[in-house]
Amino acid sequence: MTATEDTGIRWGTGAARGVLATTILGSGMAMLDGTIVNVALPRIGAELNASVAGLQWILDGYLLALAALILVAGSLGDRYGRRRMYLIGVVWFGVASGLCAAATSTEMLVAMRILQGVGGALLTPGSLAILQSSFAHDARARAIGAWSGLGGIAAAAGPLLGGFLVQVWSWRLAFLINVPIALVVVLMARRFVPESRDEDATGHPDFGAAALGALGLAGVTGALVEAPGRGIGDPVVLVAGLVGVAGLAAFVFVQHRSREPLVPPSLFRDRTFTLANALTFAMYAALGGVMMLLVMQLQVSLHYSPTASGLAGLPLTVIMLLLSGRSGALAQRIGPRLQLVVGPIVVGVGMLLMLRIAPGASYLGTVLPAVVVFGLGLATVVAPVTATVLAAAPDRYAGVASGVNNAIARSGGLLAVAVLPAAAGLTGEAYADPVALTAGWRVALVICAALAIAGGLIALGIHNGVLAPPSPAPPPADDECPHLGECYHCGVEGPPTHIRRGTPVAGD
Repeated sequence: MTATEDTGIRWGTGAARGVLATTILGSGMAMLDGTIVNVALPRIGAELNASVAGLQWILDGYLLALAALILVAGSLGDRYGRRRMYLIGVVWFGVASGLCAAATSTEMLVAMRILQGVGGALLTPGSLAILQSSFAHDARARAIGAWSGLGGIAAAAGPLLGGFLVQVWSWRLAFLINVPIALVVVLMARRFVPESRDEDATGHPDFGAAALGALGLAGVTGALVEAPGRGIGDPVVLVAGLVGVAGLAAFVFVQHRSREPLVPPSLFRDRTFTLANALTFAMYAALGGVMMLLVMQLQVSLHYSPTASGLAGLPLTVIMLLLSGRSGALAQRIGPRLQLVVGPIVVGVGMLLMLRIAPGASYLGTVLPAVVVFGLGLATVVAPVTATVLAAAPDRYAGVASGVNNAIARSGGLLAVAVLPAAAGLTGEAYADPVALTAGWRVALVICAALAIAGGLIALGIHNGVLAPPSPAPPPADDECPHLGECYHCGVEGPPTHIRRGTPVAGD
């Protein structure tokens, strides 16, 4: 069964509930894993005798594979079947999770995390692409809102569940829990999810371009992680940095010259698509840094147990559960721009409130207010920004658009984890010293808050409009446009609208 514009799944039906449950459980497994691992880092570091750089690689090994391969994974889904690639990703992720649990050294765990990232790359864009291609147009924003809210709960519940698992037995349970979840997702997907693909896609995905992108990200990340310990002038750091920059530059060049690009440049001619992805990068860079350090600050500097550090974030889970779906529905009614501007700024304010989380701080007077404000900001922005990106892309590029947005989000988190510890003065074994960790924590919070607020300012340039069906084709190139030099295309509004510069848009 292939869903089309006219035969898409309607909201409120049994089919809708089945597809939603399957995509939320699968993508939620990947989100859950990320936050569980954050809670487990102190115990992993102690058991495997890992340095700060080792802990960074445990996070960045996964994020690197995820960000590097997520684009080609989205393209594979569009060509060979979105459900098929989603299932492959779920199985791969489950098997790799079991291997992570069996790791006996930092190096082995990093290697298994890279394998786990490959599975994450295959399943993550698939979940959103399945929603975009399966649901009827008027139900998509609502479905994505439910996916964001309930999937976000998995991420938010990760610290609580992870703390409990780590305290009950070992950090290894943080990985083993994915195995039964993956099995359930496979059974549900085979029963509920219709197959869909881009019937106009021809040839094969550009694996050469994907390799260039992966090489570029690996080089830049490796240089950033290793520079604090080795020094900027170290040959390994210099070579990695040069290879990374050259790889990314070559990737961009190849995409502009290719007849079948992995990332169609036409997508970025839409201002809404470009700015929403820029907002995504800023937000997830800020989130990646804070979520890595928050649980460490609670456990090391405030002496919380793993379970208590997880419980500290419980209000975030409740807020995401109650408000994310409503936020997506509100954006569908009034347009997303207000939430895309206000949400990141509120997130930044919540991060600044976290400056008070230091040794001796109380939970009710310090931690709770910061977590609540932080959660309100997240609930405001997460669903609208995802729906905005997908609505700004043509249907045939559902997998690619989801892959681009996810790749940008993961790259933001990847670079934050690579850069932030060094920028905050956390190197060597500093994460185990409450005084050093608190000083670095405060520097990191200011940097992350600035990033989040910058994301809100970026959103001021996004055209407002109802999250209606996307355009049937990419926006025209400048030399094809009948109103050359005086128009733009508003992807969120739906049908292409040519407007003279300076003319107000309805809803702006």
